[in-house]
Amino acid sequence: MDSRKKTDGLTRRDFLRSLAAGLSVPYLTRLPGFRSSAVLNDLFWVKRIPDDPFYDPGQLNDHIGLDSLLYLMADNGLKFYRSSGGHPFAGPSGLIAAGDVVLIKVNAQWKYRGCTNSDLIRGLIQRILDHPGGFSGEVVIVENGQGRGSLKCDTTSAYGGDPSVRANANNEAHHFLYLVNKVFSNPRVSAYLLDPIRGTFIGDNDHARSGYRKFENISYPCFTTAGGNRVELREGIWKAGAHHGNLKLINVPVLKHHDAGGSEITASLKHMYGLVSMSDGQSGIRHYSRLGETCGKMMASVATPVLNIIDAIWVSYTTLGGYPAGTTFRANQLLASQDPVAADYWAAKYILYPVDSNSRHHPDFAGVDRWLVQARDTINDRGGLLDPEKGVLVGRVTRTEAEMRARTCNAGDFLNNVRLSVSRSGLHFIASALEARTLKKPLGISVSGASPLTWRIETDAPWLSCVPSTGSGNKDVAVLAHTAGLEPGQHMARIIVRCPGAANSPQSVPVVLSLLERQRRADRDPRSKF
Repeated sequence: MDSRKKTDGLTRRDFLRSLAAGLSVPYLTRLPGFRSSAVLNDLFWVKRIPDDPFYDPGQLNDHIGLDSLLYLMADNGLKFYRSSGGHPFAGPSGLIAAGDVVLIKVNAQWKYRGCTNSDLIRGLIQRILDHPGGFSGEVVIVENGQGRGSLKCDTTSAYGGDPSVRANANNEAHHFLYLVNKVFSNPRVSAYLLDPIRGTFIGDNDHARSGYRKFENISYPCFTTAGGNRVELREGIWKAGAHHGNLKLINVPVLKHHDAGGSEITASLKHMYGLVSMSDGQSGIRHYSRLGETCGKMMASVATPVLNIIDAIWVSYTTLGGYPAGTTFRANQLLASQDPVAADYWAAKYILYPVDSNSRHHPDFAGVDRWLVQARDTINDRGGLLDPEKGVLVGRVTRTEAEMRARTCNAGDFLNNVRLSVSRSGLHFIASALEARTLKKPLGISVSGASPLTWRIETDAPWLSCVPSTGSGNKDVAVLAHTAGLEPGQHMARIIVRCPGAANSPQSVPVVLSLLERQRRADRDPRSKF
């Protein structure tokens, strides 16, 4: 068992840490101590992305498919930004904090439509830089093409020696390094090709050299970025003699055919092969008897992506390299999830398989099902993926369709809709049951659009109230929990904010009030963090 993962036991400190920012009810049940036999893992599916995705003449990097995805996630409780600011994508338990080092894992072992769409990456980078807290970290595009990778999209391998630049973008010259050097030209944006260090192996105490560390029968990279950040993928950011947790991974594979008799397809899980080093002596078992195990270990025990975004703008359905053009199909879709097994199952069944009805691309095909099950079991046997401190809110992963919930929209749906947003996805109060008190926490309410619409707040428990309970536009309200007359234990309630005319109304905020029978020293000590 990986020592990084939490046990099923829930200490008071763990509970408070998990709920400090508040989690929505579907995620609350996935925390240790809130065990449920039910799994309902969210998938966020954006369809009908226009061929030209850059929709705002004043903001040339804004990608309508990516922005639609972030709105869809936010409307369903998964916020992209970790911030208490009044932004539709922001919440205290969000994915990306202002000071994070964000690795964007792309597929750059291939070019043409066999690599990740760089227009999508352009939109993703822009949204990270737009963090409402003022982004002070670094965005790093990374890939290990195992000796065949190129972030300039000019690899010659499998292309008959052709050295031309062929990015998967509307403009084929817009490769990943073009984004770094020309589109952004910003010290907060860089790239790192791992191919040159894949054969260098370093020890646990080596924080200077770039290379790979071995862990069990897998390996992971350690390197220093152009911005001077020392990335050690499993441990975090090494700084001032210690590891820090401000390292985030976003996994952005291109959906495509891989081969016949191997993995069959490539999506979120197989994409982790671009982080492990095939020079560590374990390449044989990875092709393909222990594919699922390898990917599961990488995700559960090395680095859990805070988000997997499957790029299905162009789907290469008969070739691995995405060339010639006749072997590809413009699906114009994105699928995202924190559950990589569910994401790969859904993408295979509902995006790739319908393109050409190739049974080998269906998740029930034995060659695909084998590694999906192996990855699922590996991840779940290691404690799942739950890590609220990093914003990862999925615990147990699944390949069972009944345990998945697909949230769907068409690209651009948000443009014509007024939207309601709340600053927190959940609230937790804790106090002694020995005295009657009124506890108070703030909640921000915002309404997008030119004219401020009126909203009202309801609660479903007499001990919970909000002041004011009505308003318009953007406003902070006080959430009040009244402990008088309540028994010791946990009390659950819900705040419901309704705004007629807002497309995503109502918004719901779960509230937990924990009343302790007696105060512990930490509860009385004003210096206590919890």
